[in-house]
Amino acid sequence: MRKTTLVVLAGAFTALATIAYAANPMVGGAAMFADKNIVENAVNSKDHTTLVAAVKAAGLVETLQGKGPFTVFAPTNEAFAALPKGTVETLLKPENKDQLAKVLTCHVIGAKAMAADVAKMAMDDGGAHMVKTAGGCGLTLKSDGGKVTVTDENGNVANVTIADVEQSNGVIHVIDKVLLPKM
Repeated sequence: MRKTTLVVLAGAFTALATIAYAANPMVGGAAMFADKNIVENAVNSKDHTTLVAAVKAAGLVETLQGKGPFTVFAPTNEAFAALPKGTVETLLKPENKDQLAKVLTCHVIGAKAMAADVAKMAMDDGGAHMVKTAGGCGLTLKSDGGKVTVTDENGNVANVTIADVEQSNGVIHVIDKVLLPKM
């Protein structure tokens, strides 16, 4: 009887460990670990090399490695490539560091908001929830049938393509557009 109990407990532990590990989706072909911070995980995503380069150029690495909590709407390389020709190169120049930091911090909310949280906030507010970002931008969050969208101050709509990537200091939601502040 004792041996059977141990086997059952070992099986239950393995199942729980698998569930906990499997909770985070892969991003850019890389595993994302809930015990690593936003920067530690982002550097491993092949889909976020432009974002990582921009975070470094803007001097925001230390901030995004901080305690948080943060919600980061992380645009892919394709999202950056869709900006008008020369935009990324111009923003990455040292003389444009402040402008780059403003663009990037418009993707960061100073709270941890999972997709279910966004859906509840939007529902509670009649379908759309307005939030202020770390950069002072206003974003409108919507959720419709499990699909989350983020609209910036200019009316650009980004779709969340991978939601709820948990981090030790918050959560990342991968998006398909770069959010821009009103200029």
